[in-house]
Amino acid sequence: MIAYIALVLATGVERIVELVISKRNAAWAFERGGVEHGRGHFPAMVVLHTGLLLACIAEVVLLDRPFIAGLGWPMLVIALLCQVGRYWVITALGPQWNTRVIVVPGLGRVTRGPYRFSWMRHPNYIIVAVEGIALPLVHSAWITAIVFTVLNAILLLGFRIPTENRALAALDRASSGSTPT
Repeated sequence: MIAYIALVLATGVERIVELVISKRNAAWAFERGGVEHGRGHFPAMVVLHTGLLLACIAEVVLLDRPFIAGLGWPMLVIALLCQVGRYWVITALGPQWNTRVIVVPGLGRVTRGPYRFSWMRHPNYIIVAVEGIALPLVHSAWITAIVFTVLNAILLLGFRIPTENRALAALDRASSGSTPT
């Protein structure tokens, strides 16, 4: 249990590092005329992702969840691969990556890294969804995995992805010089 709590806390530290990168990149974007979209749903995302980490620990400690090797080890590998995936996304987007939806006029879509695959429009959200299942299941916190997955799907599908798609569509229209009719 101690090792699992350390893993979750290390994931929390990693998220703080992401926030530092995000803040720096957001400042870069705003300096270049970046426009933020969907500001209203962002606090819910912060609560959900913080809640995931807290719930992982709470469920394991309070409900005395066991470590089941046949489940835990594969989920640990998947959770660690998700971290690699997160930094693949961050590296591919470079200064355009942040935790908010900020679009810089004149900059086109990124087409490197996982963004080169047209069938995978939102690789970061796929990674987050997989991680939200894998991290809790490292120590059989199945309630947390289910609740996070459902709430994350509602937030992503209902708010975040539509917001991002609208922002990117506006960017595409501006880049092509066309205007909506």
